[in-house]
Amino acid sequence: MANQIKISPSILSADFSYLGKEIEAIDKAGADYIHVDVMDGHYVPNLTIGPEVIKDIRKSSKKTFDVHLMIKPVNPLLESFAKAGSDIITFHPEAEGNPKETLSIIKELGCKTGISLNPSTPIGVLDDLIDEVDLILVMTVVPGFGGQSFMEDQLPKIESIRKMIDSTGKQIDLEVDGGINFETAPKAISAGANVLVAGTATFKGGQSQYEKNIKALRGV
Repeated sequence: MANQIKISPSILSADFSYLGKEIEAIDKAGADYIHVDVMDGHYVPNLTIGPEVIKDIRKSSKKTFDVHLMIKPVNPLLESFAKAGSDIITFHPEAEGNPKETLSIIKELGCKTGISLNPSTPIGVLDDLIDEVDLILVMTVVPGFGGQSFMEDQLPKIESIRKMIDSTGKQIDLEVDGGINFETAPKAISAGANVLVAGTATFKGGQSQYEKNIKALRGV
């Protein structure tokens, strides 16, 4: 199982003074995806980056850009994020009135689709959406706030979603984001996750350590 685990380093933990070089480094170190957290200061309290930055850093890696939109509304900006170079676009169903329509727009733009569940979001929201998604992201912290600990009470949710995915017979990524480190990664993997978002744990110790960090998160 370990070699099937994908690591998606969150670039929010990178050194933004040379972000392109940081992305090149995690690419070379074995990252599977590049996780881009987009926060609007409205749906979540913090404000991060937008399509123009993604367009610029897209030059630094050919790896899958795993773009997590923590914004509201979603639909008006989807085209901008797709054109900037997003490969997977994940959004929160609470942020748009018709999540199915949003998923349809993402597909039409040529990107893979993702749905993100906050700790308080019931898995029932997936009942009508699971057939339309390529990725399900389970937040194990409250999005928009840094420095939080991994919420172990989300592990049963991850297990339940893994069963839902398996019952569809589809290849759907189950991604976990929030407080992922060398101690919590095995717990998320055991619960059924196959993609781990890790910021601090990946970028810890500088570029010479990135490959070692990614291998440790993957469990090899």
